[in-house]
Amino acid sequence: MYELKEYLKAINQTKETLMDSEDVMWEKKYSPFITNRCLYPFSDTILLVNEMNIYNGLDHKLQFHFLLNSIRSRKRFAPWLKTSKIKNLEIVKEYFGYSNQRAKEVLNVLTDENISYMETSLNKGGNE
Repeated sequence: MYELKEYLKAINQTKETLMDSEDVMWEKKYSPFITNRCLYPFSDTILLVNEMNIYNGLDHKLQFHFLLNSIRSRKRFAPWLKTSKIKNLEIVKEYFGYSNQRAKEVLNVLTDENISYMETSLNKGGNE
């Protein structure tokens, strides 16, 4: 109960007004930042999410109702970054001195052999 998936399901599909119930914990447990982050990758929601980022000082209930009533019903699924990609991201960042965004762009171009070469060249020896 009060999980992120419940809020996202209400916004994306069921249009259920969770915060209008007598249970006040629905509003307290709502995380606007995480919800916006989950809706950000989609072209039909990005402008609405950006609007909520501009008005981040609004009550949680107002932000939830804005997204609930503005976003059309649709199934939306975005893949999460896998652990191996995050490890490789750190290697690329350290090797080239890049930011997260730049390292993600470069990571799409590099092969596994390139990553293993970078990893061995960054190995300074000693106990880890």
